[in-house]
Amino acid sequence: MAINFNQNTGWTLTPINVDSVRNDVKGLLIDGEIISAAFKTARDQLVFTNKRIISIDVQGITGRKKSFSSMPYSNIQYFAIQTVGFMELVPDSELFLMFTNGFTAKFEFKGNVDIGEIGRMISEYVLSE
Repeated sequence: MAINFNQNTGWTLTPINVDSVRNDVKGLLIDGEIISAAFKTARDQLVFTNKRIISIDVQGITGRKKSFSSMPYSNIQYFAIQTVGFMELVPDSELFLMFTNGFTAKFEFKGNVDIGEIGRMISEYVLSE
């Protein structure tokens, strides 16, 4: 299932190196925009920059065809995070987003993810508007 911002769904994501998505999104980035974190599902990817969230929907058998969606943090009306619990065997955290268009997205992050840093990036834009 593709990650997009026009349906109410959830995804499980694992962290990947930001360099692995840099070439895919470099044409979308504006001056001063930097990639802060990158994640993947089985095929699709989610990129957090200091200004927005970009999803990469990998399509086709070869995966060479890709569809990009972008949602600026300014379109987030509400968000919630759940941190990793103490001594959990499988550390995971969650991010819930409600966008101004009424759609919601829930992301479950597997592994060592600084969900607080993602929350701070979103807060900078949601609270400064």
